Amino acid sequence: MNVESVRDYCLSLPLATEDFPFDETTLAFRVMGKIFAMIDLEETEWFVLKCDPDYAVELRDTYPEIKGAWHMNKKYWNQVSLSGTLTDRLVEGLIRHSYAEVVKKLSRKVRQDNAVILTVE
Repeated sequence: MNVESVRDYCLSLPLATEDFPFDETTLAFRVMGKIFAMIDLEETEWFVLKCDPDYAVELRDTYPEIKGAWHMNKKYWNQVSLSGTLTDRLVEGLIRHSYAEVVKKLSRKVRQDNAVILTVE
């Protein structure tokens, strides 16, 4: 995948938005105001995704293209290389996983009010 494909896929998820919360180059993708992915538009080799802690370790042990995000809490965030050999299907799955991790941490009321919309297969 390339940066444009990552952006398009992130924005295809229900209620996903994008903004620049930190500076002019770090693009964040959010669901209901919570970040699930980020990419630096000046250095697009890597992007960052939220991850279940146990799954994060498994991914890092399995794929050299996936590492703990150096500038984020490594327990919950992975950086994923776009220049490696990861398939588009795997990257899309990781993006969906990140999105789902954020959605499950939303309040019960927000999840119930948006249950149909927030469902990702």
